Amino acid sequence: MTGSVVQDVGLRGLYEQMLRIRHFEAKLDVLYRQGRVRGPAHLGIGQEAIAVGVASTLGPGDASLGTYRGHAHALARGADPEAVLRELLGREGGICGGKGGSMHITSVAHGYYGSYAIVGGHIPTAVGMAWASRIRRDGRVTACFFGDGTTNIGAFHEAVNLAAVWSLPVVFVCENNQYMEYTPIADVIPVARPAADRAPAYGLEPVVVDGNDVEAVRQTVARAVERARRGDGPTLLEATTYRLGGHSVADGAAYRDPDEVSAAWLRDPVVKAAQRLTETGDATAEETEALVARVKGEMDDLAVRVLEAPTPDAAAAWTGMWSDGSSTWRN
Repeated sequence: MTGSVVQDVGLRGLYEQMLRIRHFEAKLDVLYRQGRVRGPAHLGIGQEAIAVGVASTLGPGDASLGTYRGHAHALARGADPEAVLRELLGREGGICGGKGGSMHITSVAHGYYGSYAIVGGHIPTAVGMAWASRIRRDGRVTACFFGDGTTNIGAFHEAVNLAAVWSLPVVFVCENNQYMEYTPIADVIPVARPAADRAPAYGLEPVVVDGNDVEAVRQTVARAVERARRGDGPTLLEATTYRLGGHSVADGAAYRDPDEVSAAWLRDPVVKAAQRLTETGDATAEETEALVARVKGEMDDLAVRVLEAPTPDAAAAWTGMWSDGSSTWRN
């Protein structure tokens, strides 16, 4: 059995992880605007509670797959922030050799089987991985993240249907951040909840959780993971949240009502977790403020260190193209 029971890390541990992801991406935002990041970059600022809450329920043998907005998911599974930042800045020692960039962060060693740029393209892959787990009887659970817009993709419906028919050990997690690129999801669906309201069509219970509440996410997903692990089939879960930035770093999101964005910041999941820590007495306001300063300093130091790293040798472009590490075409 590759799956395992996950120990309770507590709210403080979840908060610290969310905080590090937040400041990692805030630093990436600055580096992008300085012209140091090539290609598009999509931040998950405002969605950290989903990545951390789900990852906290998975064992070391479990798998997860994400979208091009996947930095948080890799980091939440334990990927090294320096290796991820080296990748984003195209430096030697990047988690994908400095060749994948922002939209393809992968760390199989940590159970994160990749970020996928094709909308919905990875959902059948997640179902295939869950099918393999069922055949092997290895106890592994696969978590698959996708955005609200993906629920209008044919591959989504085909994959969820097959997972339900075969009762596969997969947890589908819709990160409903209210926007599919530049279009409000509410403008293009006939139901209020893009994932949950479609679940009954596949014989699944509609499950909705506050995606800005890391403890609620953890508790809800833990039940889904346990259900999958004992062989009771998949869960289609909708985590409601808000994308606090634009679709990509280059998107100023002028199409959104400023009042809507301001209201969303009041529900910031990182701030929400910090407030709960002080309310429960698990940390003082001074302790959380000191932690914020320390984490911000760590990310500043990390950026300086990575910017000084060399770029990959050009010859590395001819490696890793095939499973044997070569670039030679094989008939």
